[in-house]
Amino acid sequence: MLVGVGIDPGLGLSREQQRTLVQESARLGYDSLWTPARLTRPIFQTCRDWWVATTDVIADGLRVGTSVIPFPGWTVLTLAAESASLNEVTAGKFNLGIGLGSYPSPAMIRQLGLPTVPPVAYSRDYLLTLRELFAGKTVDYDGKGVSLHGVQLGFKAPRVPVYLAAMGPQMLRLSGRYADGVTPNWCSPEQIAWMRQHVAEGARKVGRDPSEIPFALYIRVCVDDDEDAARRAFAAPVLDYAMARPGMPKDIGYRAHFGRMGFEEVLTELEARRNAGTPVSELVDLVPAELLLKVGYFGKADGAPAAMRRLSEGLDEAMVRLITVRSGDLEANIAAIRACQPSAWAHQ
Repeated sequence: MLVGVGIDPGLGLSREQQRTLVQESARLGYDSLWTPARLTRPIFQTCRDWWVATTDVIADGLRVGTSVIPFPGWTVLTLAAESASLNEVTAGKFNLGIGLGSYPSPAMIRQLGLPTVPPVAYSRDYLLTLRELFAGKTVDYDGKGVSLHGVQLGFKAPRVPVYLAAMGPQMLRLSGRYADGVTPNWCSPEQIAWMRQHVAEGARKVGRDPSEIPFALYIRVCVDDDEDAARRAFAAPVLDYAMARPGMPKDIGYRAHFGRMGFEEVLTELEARRNAGTPVSELVDLVPAELLLKVGYFGKADGAPAAMRRLSEGLDEAMVRLITVRSGDLEANIAAIRACQPSAWAHQ
């Protein structure tokens, strides 16, 4: 079992605080560092900064990765060049995680001037062309969302593994066919087992060994002595992902995902309350602890190792995704990675 740390720009940490955090992660025996893309600091520069910082602790530095970059906001060529350049600098320590983000929402399509392409076809276009470019090949490709002719990277670098964010059956089977790894999100161990079946189905159709396609998952944790505050801080992002936006279907995306995990009735009630005017600040108190603890952990430090051991079942890499009660609280983040350090649960 590999263990990483997931650091969100939303934690409000400065670059110097992040440097302190990633160096402590290296000292504690973590294997990797991961970050989602936000419209804040450039994500590739952030990964490079973290890798450089960890070389002061261990000679080769920790692996770094994106989980995930919403690829519709990038061209294939830019994404490939940035990724390969970073993998060259880090001597093969970079993993590229990509996903659809909020695509195909009308807002995202309008904001970025994107084509209207079936999500699975769009993901296939990026997976296939990125992997070909990373393999040093000249790409000739005509897809629904990507068209490239006679294109290749102008330099050689270690091959970049491409992980795909996938949750539904079609995207999981696509991962099995073409991805180097899978990065789902907000999952119970039971859901991971279900997902692996679909990945294996896709893999076998193209002669791949499903065991060679790793699963890397963010496991969100909020460690705080004030358990009620930790619960509320943890519940807020759960609701942000799990509830369907007003007027949006409930059988796609994260809403369908949480429904499959057994929370259809709970979410329907919460959505009805929200639509009737209940603010999110009150809804967080109504989320059952059963739902929250199905996909992560909140509470005191001494409960974190057992929770990580339970929640990481079926994974190849568990990424401790940090949530804190207070923005910019470096000490709380350090307390969390100490509570979840691999030697306490993963390396036993």
